Amino acid sequence: MSDTTSPAGEVTEDPHEGGFRAHTAITTERGGVRYGEFSEQVRTLMDNVRYACPEDALTDELIDELAAINAKLAAVRIDEWHTPAGTRIDLPSRGNITLPPYTVDHYDEHGVDATITFRDFHLGGNNAAHGGQIATAFDDLGGFASAVAVQGVSRTGYLNVSYRSITPLNTALQCRAWAERIDGRKVYIKGTLHDGDRLCAEMDALFIRLNPGQA
Repeated sequence: MSDTTSPAGEVTEDPHEGGFRAHTAITTERGGVRYGEFSEQVRTLMDNVRYACPEDALTDELIDELAAINAKLAAVRIDEWHTPAGTRIDLPSRGNITLPPYTVDHYDEHGVDATITFRDFHLGGNNAAHGGQIATAFDDLGGFASAVAVQGVSRTGYLNVSYRSITPLNTALQCRAWAERIDGRKVYIKGTLHDGDRLCAEMDALFIRLNPGQA
């Protein structure tokens, strides 16, 4: 990793660190020292809402409390390029609560290895992760693997997921994504998701490296 520090104390990311924002300053400070705790509380809220069945009186109370929280958050909204979510490389899934939380165990030109846990919020049914949530995780880690392979930002061309067995909730799973081959700007990505020795799902995807200045 070849980060540099700006005068503002922010870290300018390696072209493939985190997989996405090569032109954006990355920091472990944005959002404050407790931003990770804040994100975890939001994830816990999502988990609890997924299973909650409140009575009318509690629903009324919660609506008022959530409306007050939303008003406070709306007052501090900023643009996507400077929000902590998605840029906090010290936090699971870079602090992006829209993703199933994962931590990167290792990455190099041969691929990305991560540990991922699908939580209650990601329920599909019968205590199994929703297939769309699995695809979301593959898309993010596949993009990371593509960025590592070509040292640049990529967009998803296509992503196919084969579901081989049940993906359990609240279990630390192993995910690996790697570039099978590169053809110009086209990066062909493979991926696997395992619960121990059991294969849960496989990914076959195409990512396209962006040209300079492309969004």
